[in-house]
Amino acid sequence: MATETEGSAAEPGAAAEVKQPHRLERKWTFWFDVQSKPKQGAAWGTSLRKVYTFDTVEEFWCLYDQIFQPSRLPPNADFHLFKAGVEPKWEDPECASGGKWTVTSNRKSQLDLMWRETLLALIGEQFDEADEICGVVASVRQRQDKLALWTKTAANEAVQMSIGRKWKEILDVTDKINYSFHASLPPSSTLISCSIIPDFIRW
Repeated sequence: MATETEGSAAEPGAAAEVKQPHRLERKWTFWFDVQSKPKQGAAWGTSLRKVYTFDTVEEFWCLYDQIFQPSRLPPNADFHLFKAGVEPKWEDPECASGGKWTVTSNRKSQLDLMWRETLLALIGEQFDEADEICGVVASVRQRQDKLALWTKTAANEAVQMSIGRKWKEILDVTDKINYSFHASLPPSSTLISCSIIPDFIRW
């Protein structure tokens, strides 16, 4: 009498295992901007374009692998990663009272590495003050490239210093990083210099 062979095919109708996407804590949006010669009377930000909004690890890597590294962008181009619903403009309500930490780079490979590490830190919620961060901008320029981490409340000294220290640790850089305000703040709103920033520049 014949017997069933071990390791036979699964019974018909057995459900195939479906891999669930890895959800992020919040949604993020990639933006792109290239500043060509400005037209007379044209407002800043008219060339700003939303690329894609994502909320899973899988979507992030798909986008990251498809998008050029900052070092391959033309001069005067910017890549942005901001929280969904926040536009990378000073006038945005989430950014209006904020500022930015800035680090410069003369090496294209270093810019790409810092960009990637910052993206991973943001979507991975590595900052204790994650709610105070708006996003990051990679700016490619003729003489010197830069990376800027935008924050929400410039007048909160303790929060800004904590974010700055953490970001410098993530970037693993020895150079000084600087903080600047997006707009003028009341005279009482001052920040104290420390080892990670030589000066605070008020815009």
